[in-house]
Amino acid sequence: MTHDPINKVLARLADLVRQGLFEQLETDTLEIKPVPHDAQSWKEIHKSVCSFLNTRGGLILLGIKETQTSGKNIYQFSGWQAQAEPKVKDIPHLFQDRKRHKLDLSDYIDAPRILDFPGGQIAILSVSELPADRKFVFYEDHAYKRILTGDHRIPVPEIERQEEYQEESLQSRELRVVDGLTIHDLDLDQLNDYITRLNTPRRIETIKPDIDSAKPFLERKSFIKNGVPTTLGLLVCGRHPADHLQFRCHVHGYVDVPQQIAQDKQDLIDNILPLMESSLAYVLRNIHVGVSVEYGGTSRPQYPEELLRETVNNALAHRDYSLNRQVILAIRPGQSISISNPGSFRKQLLIENPNSENPLYRILPEAKPRNPKLADVLRVFRKWEGRGIGMGTLVDLCLRNEIDLPYYILKQEDVTLCLQAGQLLDPGMERHIQSYDGYIAEKMDGLSLTVPQKLVLAYLIKSEQANQRVRYTILLTPDNNHFHEIHRLEKAGLIHKDSASIPTHPLYVADRVLMRTSYVPELRNHFGMGFDALDELLKEILSVVYRFNRYSLERLVSAKVASFTLWHMHGSGNDIRAFDTFYRKVRRAFNQLSSDGYLVKQAGSHGYHLAENPRFLKSAQTK
Repeated sequence: MTHDPINKVLARLADLVRQGLFEQLETDTLEIKPVPHDAQSWKEIHKSVCSFLNTRGGLILLGIKETQTSGKNIYQFSGWQAQAEPKVKDIPHLFQDRKRHKLDLSDYIDAPRILDFPGGQIAILSVSELPADRKFVFYEDHAYKRILTGDHRIPVPEIERQEEYQEESLQSRELRVVDGLTIHDLDLDQLNDYITRLNTPRRIETIKPDIDSAKPFLERKSFIKNGVPTTLGLLVCGRHPADHLQFRCHVHGYVDVPQQIAQDKQDLIDNILPLMESSLAYVLRNIHVGVSVEYGGTSRPQYPEELLRETVNNALAHRDYSLNRQVILAIRPGQSISISNPGSFRKQLLIENPNSENPLYRILPEAKPRNPKLADVLRVFRKWEGRGIGMGTLVDLCLRNEIDLPYYILKQEDVTLCLQAGQLLDPGMERHIQSYDGYIAEKMDGLSLTVPQKLVLAYLIKSEQANQRVRYTILLTPDNNHFHEIHRLEKAGLIHKDSASIPTHPLYVADRVLMRTSYVPELRNHFGMGFDALDELLKEILSVVYRFNRYSLERLVSAKVASFTLWHMHGSGNDIRAFDTFYRKVRRAFNQLSSDGYLVKQAGSHGYHLAENPRFLKSAQTK
């Protein structure tokens, strides 16, 4: 129980109850309620269960109520009541499909856990997310989904899209039979290992004494069809899978560095579960610790390990098993990890606006697995979770500043996910935002951006920069925990909806002022046509100075700050010696621009501004 995530919530709740305080602890996966005393209150619980089933799963804590005293909200212990147990145990049988057929969801709604709590007991009802091919379920003729802390009816068009997906899933590539094989090409020990896991925490299926007695179970689980093993059956418990599946059970890994050593390349071939483990081990063995230039070469972890685990697992869970091609893992130590899957995104998930002045390539976040039956098997082994590292959680990790912007490269028959080492709000982005802090303060009525607001802004700026290179990024939507930041930034005019937006999926982009890094027309007008004769570094420096002079609170910029700004703008990496060389070059350029009359150094500071009256430059250039 020490690793149960609910323990942290319970400890915090106990503190809040004891102190008579309130703190928002409910999330999209946690509901806190007293034990209901009337039919309507029970219906609200049922709606939450329905929402959890249809979304990401969740926990319902019964025995704590939110109330008001002296005009303020507090948590109050009300306790678990044993007479409510029959009603809770009835919950798995209260839901229907769209055709009003009753469902038994006992496999997805656990019996309540009764736990001690200061003053008595509380109950925890655990609800698992339904497999994608079983969604949506309905309660009293309506399907619900979880958005933030609320339960919302699912619109009919979304229900119809889900039904289309269910039709597609019936033709899943994972369920195709592999001709020429028999049931005896499956391994009994691996099958029984799966059944053992399936029986946790309660017994569902008996261990099989031989493979022939397992036939009804294998048919039911789609491991065989009419006695012939499917791709799914061979992936999970096939003997010698490479002989029959070829590249479908194959991961090729390599380290993308100039010096090649023996362990740089490796071909991993196995059943799906050991293949996931060996692929993760390969990644962990070959990644390095990141180093920051700006902070004097200090080291920091590149990626959360759970991110790597779920990314590898999802790649094998979502790949297109009709294509006889391998998954490819490419590691660039200190820079990125990319994983390429055979397959493609469904067209409905892509927002593409390539002919716009600002090309946009975004992907709608969706957690539906391409291979729902395989995903259901992997869920048993805790190798794939509907609420695991899907696109939504990749965005969450990014907006928590634990990774840099993830993006996808789409080709005809494969999809590559690239995880970038570092942070979304890195020193370069901090400096970019800082250079506009005067403009931002004006938009924000004198207020500074909060860190969460900076992160949202950084996500949109970096997304557009990636889109310019035809890198697809995940659409940032308001129906997540960053709703308030998006709303505040939009209200201030620092972000807005692009013309390609649709009501159900607003497409946000950053204010155009914040996207500019070059001011050639303005500088040419200020300095005259002779500006064009300057070399590119000098033009870039003048653009940086122009930006600070016009949009920052400080107005001035030093050679050191300009060096960092240009270094990060070009993505020059973390080579500290190379940066020192670049800084010396920029400092000499500042001196040259100053002596030539383009820049003026502010007395008593290290800061520069553009020459305010450069007429002598224009007259000199016309002679």
